[in-house]
Amino acid sequence: MLGDKILGVIGGSGQLGCAIIQGLVAANALPANRILVSNRSGARGDLPDTVRVVTDHAELVAACDVILLSVPPTGASEMRLRADGKLVLSVMAGVTIDQLAEIAGHDRVIRAMSSPAAAEQLAYSPYVLRTGARDDAALTEELFGAIGKTDALHEEAQLDVFTAITGPVPGFVALFADAMIGFARDQGVDGDVAERAVRQLFLAAGNEMGAGGPSPAKQVQWMIDYAGTTAAGLEAMKAAGVEDVIDKGLAAAVEKARRIAEAS
Repeated sequence: MLGDKILGVIGGSGQLGCAIIQGLVAANALPANRILVSNRSGARGDLPDTVRVVTDHAELVAACDVILLSVPPTGASEMRLRADGKLVLSVMAGVTIDQLAEIAGHDRVIRAMSSPAAAEQLAYSPYVLRTGARDDAALTEELFGAIGKTDALHEEAQLDVFTAITGPVPGFVALFADAMIGFARDQGVDGDVAERAVRQLFLAAGNEMGAGGPSPAKQVQWMIDYAGTTAAGLEAMKAAGVEDVIDKGLAAAVEKARRIAEAS
């Protein structure tokens, strides 16, 4: 279904748009020569060679079946497309689905959130449909499923939650990793060795959790029940309020995402 379409990405040479294109091409979900990118500078960035780049949004809209918006949210306020009923998707942080309908000129729009991990087909890209796009769910699942995992959401506000949780790769995970590296350094471990060890730890943990199996909550409880060295550390972290700290950090990120929406 997707492979029969011509995809246009407005802002596709930016970090996120380019990552999505790279992921789609690497996954063989869409040939590069069926992707058109539009930006004012005409810059290619790291786009595949056969992706065509134009500087006129109207030219892209006229040539494409599906249009993906991947520009900074501040650039969305003045954007208006004559999309003639074509499917318009957005991965712009904070730009609401009602704003997207104004940009597209119709209600066949989908608001989504993704991440640069799309280039490695490792993104999580949830989405919400507006009424006019209800028949486009399968195509949307195919597009975002090619670059990682995806889910349809029933509440638009939840997209701001995922902007905070899964958008910043590696973001919060990197903060925790850096704290662990810092602890090892304080214990006299060489910095390069500490970083190599922690990188390997997070690679192994990511692979294990990404493969399914027991939930993270069950894995934590098993470690606590085993009553070994990890249990001692987990119990000390819980007693120090690590979960409250994470809650506060994520709540601040969600609030920032919603302020972006109000400003755009």
